[in-house]
Amino acid sequence: MILPIIAAAAESGVAGNLHVGLAALGAAIGVGLIGAKASEAVGRNPGAATKILVQSILAIAFAEGIVFFAIFLATKAWPAG
Repeated sequence: MILPIIAAAAESGVAGNLHVGLAALGAAIGVGLIGAKASEAVGRNPGAATKILVQSILAIAFAEGIVFFAIFLATKAWPAG
């Protein structure tokens, strides 16, 4: 059911917007999972909260970086003019 919708969107020229949206969705899910697991880890070992925080911030930054790559690729996919 979703494939005809994606095919129609690609034919109408929203392919760049589609992959940016999917990348943002994936990054949002990743950030949510990172936050959940970091909270769980701090709950198990409160003494390691600082190390867990640093690793979580780095992981979130890498997950959000994927969206910037998708935006860059979307702008390169647009026709010039």
